[in-house]
Amino acid sequence: MSSPWFVYLLRCADNSLYGGITTDLNRRLSEHNDSNKLGAKYTRARRPVCLVYAEQCTNRQSASIREYQLKKLKKGQKEQLVLNFKEPPFLK
Repeated sequence: MSSPWFVYLLRCADNSLYGGITTDLNRRLSEHNDSNKLGAKYTRARRPVCLVYAEQCTNRQSASIREYQLKKLKKGQKEQLVLNFKEPPFLK
Protein backbone atom coordinates (compact mmCIF):
# COMPACT_ATOMS: atom_id res chain seq x y z
CA MET A 1 0.00 0.00 0.00
CA SER A 2 1.32 3.45 -0.89
CA SER A 3 1.86 6.29 1.54
CA PRO A 4 -0.93 8.80 1.91
CA TRP A 5 -0.52 12.23 0.39
CA PHE A 6 -1.32 15.48 2.13
CA VAL A 7 -2.35 18.88 0.88
CA TYR A 8 -1.36 21.67 3.26
CA LEU A 9 -1.38 25.39 3.89
CA LEU A 10 1.45 27.22 5.62
CA ARG A 11 1.23 30.60 7.32
CA CYS A 12 4.24 32.68 6.36
CA ALA A 13 5.88 35.40 8.47
CA ASP A 14 4.18 38.07 6.32
CA ASN A 15 0.77 36.47 7.10
CA SER A 16 0.39 35.10 3.57
CA LEU A 17 -0.67 31.50 2.96
CA TYR A 18 1.27 29.00 0.87
CA GLY A 19 -0.16 25.68 -0.34
CA GLY A 20 1.54 22.47 -1.34
CA ILE A 21 1.43 18.67 -1.32
CA THR A 22 3.68 16.07 0.29
CA THR A 23 3.84 12.56 1.71
CA ASP A 24 5.59 13.76 4.89
CA LEU A 25 4.29 16.93 6.54
CA ASN A 26 7.03 17.18 9.19
CA ARG A 27 9.85 16.78 6.66
CA ARG A 28 8.27 19.27 4.26
CA LEU A 29 7.71 21.87 7.00
CA SER A 30 11.36 21.50 8.00
CA GLU A 31 12.44 21.94 4.37
CA HIS A 32 10.37 25.12 4.03
CA ASN A 33 11.90 26.57 7.20
CA ASP A 34 15.47 25.32 7.05
CA SER A 35 16.57 24.45 3.53
CA ASN A 36 17.68 26.93 0.89
CA LYS A 37 17.51 24.24 -1.79
CA LEU A 38 14.49 22.09 -0.87
CA GLY A 39 12.12 24.77 0.44
CA ALA A 40 9.95 26.67 -2.02
CA LYS A 41 11.33 29.97 -3.29
CA TYR A 42 8.15 31.69 -2.06
CA THR A 43 8.57 30.50 1.54
CA ARG A 44 12.36 31.07 1.66
CA ALA A 45 11.71 34.80 1.56
CA ARG A 46 8.88 34.61 4.14
CA ARG A 47 10.27 32.54 7.01
CA PRO A 48 9.42 31.27 9.49
CA VAL A 49 6.40 29.33 8.28
CA CYS A 50 4.01 27.19 10.31
CA LEU A 51 1.50 24.54 9.31
CA VAL A 52 -2.06 25.86 9.67
CA TYR A 53 -4.10 23.42 7.57
CA ALA A 54 -3.76 19.89 6.19
CA GLU A 55 -5.94 17.27 4.52
CA GLN A 56 -5.07 13.65 3.89
CA CYS A 57 -5.58 12.35 0.34
CA THR A 58 -5.43 8.82 -1.03
CA ASN A 59 -2.92 9.49 -3.82
CA ARG A 60 -0.85 12.16 -5.53
CA GLN A 61 -3.50 12.86 -8.14
CA SER A 62 -6.23 13.60 -5.58
CA ALA A 63 -3.79 15.73 -3.56
CA SER A 64 -2.85 17.74 -6.67
CA ILE A 65 -6.50 18.28 -7.59
CA ARG A 66 -7.31 19.45 -4.06
CA GLU A 67 -4.24 21.73 -4.00
CA TYR A 68 -5.45 23.34 -7.22
CA GLN A 69 -8.91 23.86 -5.68
CA LEU A 70 -7.41 25.45 -2.56
CA LYS A 71 -5.17 27.77 -4.56
CA LYS A 72 -8.21 29.02 -6.50
CA LEU A 73 -9.96 30.10 -3.27
CA LYS A 74 -9.98 33.74 -2.24
CA LYS A 75 -7.83 34.65 0.78
CA GLY A 76 -10.93 34.98 3.01
CA GLN A 77 -12.10 31.49 2.04
CA LYS A 78 -8.67 30.05 2.85
CA GLU A 79 -8.67 31.87 6.19
CA GLN A 80 -12.05 30.30 6.98
CA LEU A 81 -10.61 26.83 6.32
CA VAL A 82 -7.70 27.62 8.64
CA LEU A 83 -10.04 28.99 11.31
CA ASN A 84 -12.22 25.85 11.25
CA PHE A 85 -9.27 23.43 11.07
CA LYS A 86 -9.21 20.80 13.80
CA GLU A 87 -5.89 18.99 14.09
CA PRO A 88 -6.45 15.43 12.81
CA PRO A 89 -4.81 12.32 14.28
CA PHE A 90 -2.23 12.12 11.49
CA LEU A 91 -0.65 15.35 12.79
CA LYS A 92 -0.30 14.24 16.39
